[in-house]
Amino acid sequence: MFFFFTFFFIYLSVMDLIYWKDTERSGMVLTALVVGLLSLFQLSIISVVSTVSLAVMCFTISVRIYYQLLYILNWGDGEHPFKSYLDLNISFSGEQADFYMQKAISLTLSAVDTLRRLFFVENLFESLKFLFLMYLVTYLGGLCNGLTVLIISVIALFSLPLFYERRQDQVDGFIGKIQAQIDNVKDFLRRLAQGGGPPSDTTPGGAKPKTQ
Repeated sequence: MFFFFTFFFIYLSVMDLIYWKDTERSGMVLTALVVGLLSLFQLSIISVVSTVSLAVMCFTISVRIYYQLLYILNWGDGEHPFKSYLDLNISFSGEQADFYMQKAISLTLSAVDTLRRLFFVENLFESLKFLFLMYLVTYLGGLCNGLTVLIISVIALFSLPLFYERRQDQVDGFIGKIQAQIDNVKDFLRRLAQGGGPPSDTTPGGAKPKTQ
């Protein structure tokens, strides 16, 4: 139960950022992520991390000295400016560490098992889909590098959920039409992989029309 609530609160925090519940906080996180990733185009990751660390340290030390001066001059209560962050509990108990480790191992083994079944063609149709996906990825790699894809993904993560929330009906209708066409193509490829069969149904999604 404790682990459930932990994941639940983490999920809520991420959702608040993605859906811009706190505009200032979401804007700061998005800007920091994009600027940091853009910096990697010109600088090494070591330079970026060290520069960001220096900037953060200069800021925190300056604030700490400022609050200390206010306390010396009797203009402040002397409370540490970052007390809330220092009191934040980020440690893991033995049970929590075991849980997260088992979760990571389970996800890793699941991914390896899926790749094993795809590469060794347990299901011909699924392997053909994976082959087509990898073929498309080669074109994507020729157009841009992984860092560009990561930046686009971060921007999309902070944009698409909010766009979908405000345009849900239009997006669902558009996706439904695309899904119907994909279902028809999947049905055709599945019959082709199985050595033929009856001609394809022309109704969307392969659904059979009702008889009168």
